Amino acid sequence: MSDKPIFDPEKIKMIDHKLLSGQIETPEEFMIENVIDFDVENTLQMSFNLDKNLVKVDFSVIVKTKSERANDHEAQGSYHFIYIYRIENIEALTKKSETNLTEVDARLATALSSISYSTSRGILLTRMQGTAFQHFILPIIDPGRLLKI
Repeated sequence: MSDKPIFDPEKIKMIDHKLLSGQIETPEEFMIENVIDFDVENTLQMSFNLDKNLVKVDFSVIVKTKSERANDHEAQGSYHFIYIYRIENIEALTKKSETNLTEVDARLATALSSISYSTSRGILLTRMQGTAFQHFILPIIDPGRLLKI
C-alpha cells in the first residue's frame, strides 16, 4: 500500500450476495401493538483473496422487540448475510502486515461496510413485513462502528 492509495468507489463491484439464514421467533401470545422499540446487535467481518481481487463481507444482525405491558416474552429476529466484492485496484489499497494480516485502506473498509449494511437494511425491510418487526428499520450508524476503527 503506497502512502497515498488511490481509492475510487467505482472500482468496487458487488458480484454476489447471499442470505445464509433468516429467522423470526414470535411468542404465540405476542401483541405487536405493544412494541415500543427494538434492540439491535450486529457484527461485520471481512475476508480477502488478494490474488483474485475479492473481498467477502460477513454481516449478522440480531433484533429483539422491546414492549410495554402485556408481552411476557419478546420476539427475536436473526439474519446472516454474505456479500462478495471485486475490487479492481485492491493491490493499491491493501498490504500484508508482518503478522500476515491484511491491512486495508480505511476508505475501502468504510465503503464496503457501508454498502453491506445499507443493502442489508433494504433486504430486512422486505423480509420483516407482516411480522412483529414490521416497523423495524435498521438504524443509520457510522460504518466505522462496525469496523471498530
